[in-house]
Amino acid sequence: MENDSLRSSASSRPGAATIGFFDGVHRGHRYLIEQVREVARARGLASSVVTFPVHPRKVMQASFQPGLLLTRAEKLDLLYKAGIDRCIMLDFTPALSQLSARQFMALLKDRYCIEALVIGYDHRFGHNRAEGFDDYVRYGQELGMEVVLAHAYSCKVEDANGDGQNISSSFIRSLLHQGDVSAAASCLGYDYFLQGTVVGGYHVGRTIGFPTANLKVDCLDKLIPADGVYAVRVVVDGCEYGGMLCIGLRPTLDNGTNRSIEVHIFDFHTDIYNHPMRISFVRRTRSEQKFHSVDELIARLHRDEAEVKNILAQVSGK
Repeated sequence: MENDSLRSSASSRPGAATIGFFDGVHRGHRYLIEQVREVARARGLASSVVTFPVHPRKVMQASFQPGLLLTRAEKLDLLYKAGIDRCIMLDFTPALSQLSARQFMALLKDRYCIEALVIGYDHRFGHNRAEGFDDYVRYGQELGMEVVLAHAYSCKVEDANGDGQNISSSFIRSLLHQGDVSAAASCLGYDYFLQGTVVGGYHVGRTIGFPTANLKVDCLDKLIPADGVYAVRVVVDGCEYGGMLCIGLRPTLDNGTNRSIEVHIFDFHTDIYNHPMRISFVRRTRSEQKFHSVDELIARLHRDEAEVKNILAQVSGK
């Protein structure tokens, strides 16, 4: 049933935990995690997160494709960076989904020594999510587990209409689908990023003065932001560079139907095929366009380069 990722120093200690998928480990998640840490410190417990390697809805509905903000490894890394002592990674199976809230709490108590459970203000768990906070408190009393209600995260982010939106993984996904990586970063607390390997492309960029590195993303479930041109930061071989990224179908060149992720790295001339690369999104500058000629495309790319360099310089200067 379980596929644990436990820090050895904390794996045998009684813990205070919270439950969730935590895609993005965004600002709201980290606010909840800090409350778990406070509960754990006050009671001498190990701060813990109970999460899942695959989105629970995908297990129950195979066609569901949420578009992940983080891979499993990236999520674990950010959870530990948020200060959690241990992460309990449970395989969400149909059998697990049939457990009642009380049965699930008993599992956490008996198998993982969870003595305090911090419940997100609007979170429900257990089969059909039929029970609520008062039920969790009662089950906790029966099991010898303290149940604590977390405070809601009150910070909101403006959407495209200027309306305040609660920070959530689904809202961040909608922003990335629109290409609004700046607003997504405000919600996440860090720049959205993709990681993968540099692969061969069509080799057209170098013939027009803009050689590119083509990224093959490691995880097929990772959400790719909207097509367009972006100011980005690129990390390759341990060094960071500025870059201009294009996501799309290259309509002007008409050289394929596969969506590509191509980055022109500034002041960079090294062969990096098959090297790992990380791209962090800073700002989208425009949507993908089809130009009347290659010369028109080249002229626009020069303007794009100047704009992207200016954006990166402004961000670096803050």
